[in-house]
Amino acid sequence: MQEVVTFLPMNKSIKVQPGTTLLHAARRAGVRITTRCDGKAACLMCKVGVEQDERKALLPPTDAEKRKLGRLLEAGTRLSCQAKVRSSLSVHVPEDPLKAAIRKQLERQRQEQDDDWFV
Repeated sequence: MQEVVTFLPMNKSIKVQPGTTLLHAARRAGVRITTRCDGKAACLMCKVGVEQDERKALLPPTDAEKRKLGRLLEAGTRLSCQAKVRSSLSVHVPEDPLKAAIRKQLERQRQEQDDDWFV
């Protein structure tokens, strides 16, 4: 039986077999999740968010995840390279840090240009 994983905010969904990691599901769905360690729970770059009511849709955290994330697990953060699908769920993918920095810079520039019009 296949389960559906939906990646937010891009709203892309993919059907996967139970036991599939979120990172693998994201790659198959064309969703970019940054990682440097190729899924070995070493870089901590592939963090995703899972809402409280969706957390049981994933298998329990691995020992590596527990060590790496600590209290972030309680807040719903999981490592996509370690978190495995148990049943259908939605996952929040944070904005890439480089893209976020560029977006903020562009917003500042736009705001400055808008301010110039009102001088």
